[in-house]
Amino acid sequence: MASLTVRGLEDAVKAQLRLRAAASGRSVEDEVRTILREAAGRPGDAGREPAAPPLDSRPPSSKTAEKRVTLIIGGGIAAFKALDLIRRLKERAIGVRCVLTRAAQHFVTPLSVSALSGERCYSDLFDPDSEFDAGHIRLARDCDLVLVAPATADFIAKMANGHADDLASAILLATDRPVLLAPAMNPLMWANAATARNIRQLTNHGIQLVGPETGAMAEAGESGLGRMSEPVDIAGAADTLVRPARGAGALSGRRVLVTAGPTHEAIDPVRYIANRSSGKQGFAIAAAAAAEGAEVALITGPVRLSDPDGVGVTRVESAREMLTAVEAALPVDCAIFAAAVADWRVAEDRAQKIKKKAGGGTPTLQLVENPDLLATVAQLKTGRPALVIGFAAETENLIANAKSKLARKHCDWIVANDVSPEGGVFGGDRNTVHLVTADGVESWPAMAKDDVAGALVKRVATALQGAAAGV
Repeated sequence: MASLTVRGLEDAVKAQLRLRAAASGRSVEDEVRTILREAAGRPGDAGREPAAPPLDSRPPSSKTAEKRVTLIIGGGIAAFKALDLIRRLKERAIGVRCVLTRAAQHFVTPLSVSALSGERCYSDLFDPDSEFDAGHIRLARDCDLVLVAPATADFIAKMANGHADDLASAILLATDRPVLLAPAMNPLMWANAATARNIRQLTNHGIQLVGPETGAMAEAGESGLGRMSEPVDIAGAADTLVRPARGAGALSGRRVLVTAGPTHEAIDPVRYIANRSSGKQGFAIAAAAAAEGAEVALITGPVRLSDPDGVGVTRVESAREMLTAVEAALPVDCAIFAAAVADWRVAEDRAQKIKKKAGGGTPTLQLVENPDLLATVAQLKTGRPALVIGFAAETENLIANAKSKLARKHCDWIVANDVSPEGGVFGGDRNTVHLVTADGVESWPAMAKDDVAGALVKRVATALQGAAAGV
């Protein structure tokens, strides 16, 4: 069942429920569901398939959510951007619980918001299911940040005047957590003296803002200051508020994209084309970039590695899925393509397992070329990262092949390494690389992959600083 209402409980039972819920880190509502699921699995029900937990009791689909945001979606045309904002927050391992105002439901649906957040969407202050355990208080305090995006002129006015006549405004009045607003409105509304007064009052009370920006409005012919900031910028501002500052690093304020691991290209439901990449070098680069203060998006194929701390991780299977994820992660300052992407895939993977034929014979597999991620990003006409770095995993003619790849792909650097089986690079913890650039070849000594990553990231930081200074 998707919702739950329990009435007529004695005060002593309610007190026990609250204590049990607090001990397990769940809401009282979710604790009741847990008790019922446990009861449904008693011996008399042996063999019965347990029901899936309700949507709002599932953990976020990102890695164990280190932080939580209560996202209030206001009623404006910019509400459609909130769907992308949910994804951007989850990339940063931030769990998201969403609240829709009544006006917001004219632009986005509870179903779409729930599907993206992996949690129940809330909208009604007087919902008996969530208010069983004072749901508006839980949403106000069971989080690290309350984020309002879009924050309309009307909603800002309600906040400034302490209204609490719906779920969203009641949450904001009841919260003791930081609050971040992403304003979105017509330029004349933003410039209005009443809005300016309301914003001053809120900021004086410690409310923080991201945006608005200058740009075109939804209305034809309208432009100016009032456009909601882009989801990636809002998510970055939220991330800064919910996590302690890492301190000034060489890549502080920079955004870095890293690909890692192999790709698996399906042949049929049980077979695939792949390679021996472990993903260790790419994961080490992502961790090193994060340690230097960068906001890192790591896109990885199938690997058996834990997510690096402070890194937004997207897991994919195929080369085409990886390309889609890479394009979604742009724009970035630096893109490092350490993944060993399969060059080919079968033209059409089979829906059923390919069976051996009676009397022998082998199936014919027609291969087609996969998209070239490195060349695609390196040759972008607009939005190209300032620094695009590829890897060349070779078994012969290492330097010559790396120089050829540098010219052919139009990237800035190539990190070349010999992956012959006797070297133990694939799956191992050490690497010997050569940095190939337009200025020549630098051969580095054999090092642990973590040390290779640290050295590469320092070079990246120096290059980006030089580019910013016009050197």
